[in-house]
Amino acid sequence: MSRKDVFANLSQPAAPVADSVGEVRAPKSRIRPILGSPELIQDASHSPVGAIGQSLSEVSERSRRAEEIEKRLSEGQTVVSLDTANIDPSFIPDRMLGATEAHDRLVASIRDQGQQVPILVRPHPESPGRYQIAFGHRRLRAISDLGIQVKAIVRELTDEQLVVAQGQENSERQDLTYIEKARFAERLQQRFSRDVIMAAMSVYKSDLSNMLSVVSRIPDDIIDSIGPAPGVGRRSWIELADLLSNSKSLERAVSFLGAQDTQGLASEVKFKELLAHLKPRPKKAKADVWSTRAGARLAKVTHNDAKVEIIIDRKEAPEFAAFVLDRLQSLFEESRSKN
Repeated sequence: MSRKDVFANLSQPAAPVADSVGEVRAPKSRIRPILGSPELIQDASHSPVGAIGQSLSEVSERSRRAEEIEKRLSEGQTVVSLDTANIDPSFIPDRMLGATEAHDRLVASIRDQGQQVPILVRPHPESPGRYQIAFGHRRLRAISDLGIQVKAIVRELTDEQLVVAQGQENSERQDLTYIEKARFAERLQQRFSRDVIMAAMSVYKSDLSNMLSVVSRIPDDIIDSIGPAPGVGRRSWIELADLLSNSKSLERAVSFLGAQDTQGLASEVKFKELLAHLKPRPKKAKADVWSTRAGARLAKVTHNDAKVEIIIDRKEAPEFAAFVLDRLQSLFEESRSKN
């Protein structure tokens, strides 16, 4: 596969097809081709691209597909060894600082088995003699810690081609959390059209809108304090954005995240604790007891902003209980007619 063809059909829409009776119809919605490999397209008609949760088997399959993408890119290309000090990160960062366990495992794996798949870089557009990485950031960091040279494929890539390669490789591996993807989308928006962003991240327009809405409504310092929050998905981040809609909630969030006890929590736990801290606490229901003039108990009434409950003890007031049951419907109709 030539360099020119690798990205050739990233932006080409699928052609209409004719059914059995010759009527032309639109093709099924599909995830965009990954780096120009049509046979790796996945039918998305029953699986929304924006879904974050996946079964272990699906994650394993997507990881295999990502490795296949990289291996296909390696075919017919020269793999060279580069000094990690000469490679700069992508101009659009996509990762937040997280737990070190996964990094340590990757370092140990490369130390024991060597680097199995090369990273993809381009000649740095502004610094002659240096390179800029498209994907393989985690491998580059691990190999840098080991103090050895990194295996890489050097390709001429435009800015758009680089972010498409970066975004789609990360999308297939699914090792970016929701908020990391949302921030990546927001950074891409500063330089590229939404079509390019959707191609890079393999998301629909609605998914992209949700991501951009989340990062626009949650201040950067709060996101940084929480961290990548693995396991926290779209709905929870949208809920947090809704809770932070006023200055008082923002102040409470900053205070909570700044507390010493909170700072030691794992990122996902910190998110959940913050969400629980900001949620309004339900008011205690008020309780009243209705009694006759003679002091006999008729009913217990509890009420709050959400509901009213009337409990009548049939042993104490059987006639009253029967009267209320008999008149309840007519009381409702009378109230409705007046209003």
